Formats: sequence, C-alpha cells, structure tokens
Amino acid sequence: MPAPTELDRRQYAVEKDLAARLRSSKREERTELFKVLYGELFERIPDHIRLTRRDTPEQSQRAVDSRLRLLRPALTPDTVMLEIAPGDCRLAAAAAALAKKVIAVDISDQHDPNEQLPANLELVIYDGYHLSVATSTVDVVFSYQFLEHLHPDDVDPHFEMVARVLKPGGCYIFDTPHRYSGPHDVSALFGHTLDCLHMQEWTYHDMIALCRKHGFTETYAFRRGEVRKSGFLNAMNLALESFCGVLPPSLRRAVCKKLFGSVTLMAVKG
Repeated sequence: MPAPTELDRRQYAVEKDLAARLRSSKREERTELFKVLYGELFERIPDHIRLTRRDTPEQSQRAVDSRLRLLRPALTPDTVMLEIAPGDCRLAAAAAALAKKVIAVDISDQHDPNEQLPANLELVIYDGYHLSVATSTVDVVFSYQFLEHLHPDDVDPHFEMVARVLKPGGCYIFDTPHRYSGPHDVSALFGHTLDCLHMQEWTYHDMIALCRKHGFTETYAFRRGEVRKSGFLNAMNLALESFCGVLPPSLRRAVCKKLFGSVTLMAVKG
C-alpha cells in the first residue's frame, strides 16, 4: 500500500468528518444532508480526484460496456428496467436500446444537458426514500457501487423498495465493494476500518442473507462478468469466501483483491 499523500490525508480528514455526521443523522435529516454532503466535500477539497479526473470517451465507453455486460442477459425488447443512481445516464441510455423502457432514479439530475436522452428513458428525481414507481411494474433493477453509501438504517428500506417495484420473478442486479478486499474508500490508506463515506461493505454471505430476508428466493453470483446459475459454482464461491474469512486481515485483503473485488449478485424475487 503506497504511503498517503497530503491530498489523501486531507480527503481522509474531511470524509471522516462528513461520514460521522451522516452516521449520526436521523432519517428525516438525511433527505437534506444527501443534497449538500458531496457539495461540501468538493468545496473543502477542490482538488479532489472526482473533480480533477477527466475520463476519455474511450474510458467512459469501457465503463458502460463493462456494466452493460452484467445487464445484457436480463434485457429483452419487453423489459422494463430501473437503474438506481444512474449518474450521467450513459449506461441507462445504452440499456434503453435493448429494453422496452428504462427508468433512471436519482436524488439529482447529473446527466449532460447537451446529450439527449432516448425517448424510452425516463429520469425520475426523488428524495432517496419515496419512489413514485408503481408496485410490481419493473422486470430488472440495477445499481452499481451504490449500496456501500447507504446509511445502515436505510439498507432494509432500500431492499423493501426494490422488492416492491419488481414483478414476481423480476431480478435485482447489483455490484458493491467486497468487505474482505476493502476498505474501498480512502480509509484503506489508514487502516482496516471504514471511517469515510462508505458506510458499509459486505460479503456474499451477508448479501444473500439480506436478499432472502426481503423475499428474493434465488441468488446467483457473477464471476468474470457473467452470472453463474450453477448451484455447484455458487456453493464453491461461498466456500472460497468462507476460507478467506479466517485469514489475518492483511493477508485476507491481499488475497481477496484478486478473488473478491466486489459482491456482484443477481437476486430473483419470489
């Protein structure tokens, strides 16, 4: 692990402060807090990498293609898909070419106003809690690197919301950093605990239990970008994770950076 830079130290101090405020907040406060949190972060750290990094069109397209690979097998011309936290909406627009309709749901509009959205892509701005999408009307829900930012008290309501909008037999496909190879935010440069804006990171065992709690009767892991519906392969994935779980933290992190960068699951609603 490289030694922290001065920017890393400033980012860590600011994010740790903001994360402490978020962790101690009440639900009714978080609706407003979500709106200002990252604005304050970037105001206090104007040279933050998220402000200074400029992806090339090729890098942006590779990111879209990588995520679309997870989604493509679940999309048909009859599919209604909902993406949570779509950011610039480029993935949602790409998915719209393969689906009947895409609903992109976020707490703010972050898409480039110079880029016209497809006619079958609807952008919905909500408060993070109350989503005006009808019950049992969606075939596929997708989120990418989103769940780790949820306050611990908001995780169950999130999965309840997803389960509500999904049709029976519909699926939630998500990718979130794996706890054993983390922390995956700037906390990693200063230890093994999550102190910054990743509120939680999970294992496959954690997430499968959470999905089952909310009515998802089948769960399938993705490996190498492809969903594995073999019971044997999913069992082996869990067995390997269990083995990694007993390793000392530093060794576990090193091994799991190669084996478990993220928890990437398809959860099917019963």
